[in-house]
Amino acid sequence: MSRAVLSIGSNIGDSLAHLQGVVDGLQNWVVAVSPVYATAPWGGVDQQDFLNAIVVVDDPDTDALGWLRRGQELEVAADRVREQRWGPRTLDVDVVVCDGIRSDDPELTLPHPRAHERAFVLVPWLAVEPDATLAVAGTTVRVEDALAKLDVSERDGVRRTAQRLELRSL
Repeated sequence: MSRAVLSIGSNIGDSLAHLQGVVDGLQNWVVAVSPVYATAPWGGVDQQDFLNAIVVVDDPDTDALGWLRRGQELEVAADRVREQRWGPRTLDVDVVVCDGIRSDDPELTLPHPRAHERAFVLVPWLAVEPDATLAVAGTTVRVEDALAKLDVSERDGVRRTAQRLELRSL
């Protein structure tokens, strides 16, 4: 079994459609989809708010790099252009964790090295896996505890929307 948590986000074009494209593209392996959240951009680049969600996937034939490749293929399909670090994008798909693997590979560091600092990852993750844990600095922490350590303004900046992502037959 290869279970992964993917963080997805978009703030260019039809952001909800870009996020739905991930759910549609991975539909055969989707275990859970979080609500959709609006969040302020992270990283200091002036841009519009993002829509963010978490997708939990499971496929016994896909390893962590396989999830990365699938995410990158979905980004390409959404016309993702990498012009500016932390800049606006049609779609961003990050592998947050996969089967508890720890990796310092520059292509795919696991768990995601800044996931524990990003409320836009932690809040939606808790919505679908309330008991989730994450390795941080060599120790395992509850995602709920990692979120509690963040500044209140960052936690409050993750706003649940009425928009939804649907698992549907294509």
